[in-house]
Amino acid sequence: MPLDTTTTTTLSPLPTDIDFGVAFEQTKVRDKKYVVNQVTGDYLGVVGSNFNCASHTDFFEQVQSTMTETLSDKDLRNVSTSWRTSKNNAWVMMDSTLKDVESTITTSKHTTVINPRIIALHGVDGSCSNQVFFGQIDAFCTNGMIAGDYEQVRRKNTSGFNLNTFIDKLRDSRVEFYQEAEKMQKWADTKISIAYVEDLINSIVKTPRKAERMVALCNSEISTRGNNVFSIYSAFTNYASYADERNGFSLRNTGNDTRSLSMWNREQEVSKWVSSKPFQALLAA
Repeated sequence: MPLDTTTTTTLSPLPTDIDFGVAFEQTKVRDKKYVVNQVTGDYLGVVGSNFNCASHTDFFEQVQSTMTETLSDKDLRNVSTSWRTSKNNAWVMMDSTLKDVESTITTSKHTTVINPRIIALHGVDGSCSNQVFFGQIDAFCTNGMIAGDYEQVRRKNTSGFNLNTFIDKLRDSRVEFYQEAEKMQKWADTKISIAYVEDLINSIVKTPRKAERMVALCNSEISTRGNNVFSIYSAFTNYASYADERNGFSLRNTGNDTRSLSMWNREQEVSKWVSSKPFQALLAA
């Protein structure tokens, strides 16, 4: 069943459901093979005959041990880690928040705290490139955010995991977090006309029904945080963090265990919106 758990610790052991070895079985198609969960015997996917992968355990233990070796004890003193799965545990997302590292974002009506995130993705069925992303989370509403522009995020999805690059990014992560926080504070200080919100959203969100719901969500955020660019961004990240009656963006239940993967795709969609010319034009005005 889909997994969505949270623990608070420096290193979070893998939940039992995703702590399994991977085996392969030949299919009747010459250049294809099955991916098999060695614990349950479940068939998780079909991949090319040359496909190989580490287990979830091996990948995430490497990520976490690298975090421990590279980040300071102070940064790791209070880490909250969520585990999410899709596709019968073939796809796993580790989402760690460093709760003792924070920055405050203040608007004309509201103040919130953001904390840095480290997001690691791993798939044993070829469904994703194993990769680590950095971002932030809003402590007020727990909206998640990915750092970097959309092209950087898109390239990461196809580049694969590189340990040396990850170590370099970890070493720079505190400085880059505060740079992101400074950028968000500028968004909070940048006013936007309420009358312009609908035109802005229609230029970014191309599906009319989705755009209509996003305008309503933006207006809700503006009522809480004021008429500024950070409120628009907060509406975007709300869409990427929740999928129910709270924001009007429920996910359709396809019965294919893809909810967590769909929510991650929303985070990347938000990255694309924020990198769009209409959104960037707000900051240049």
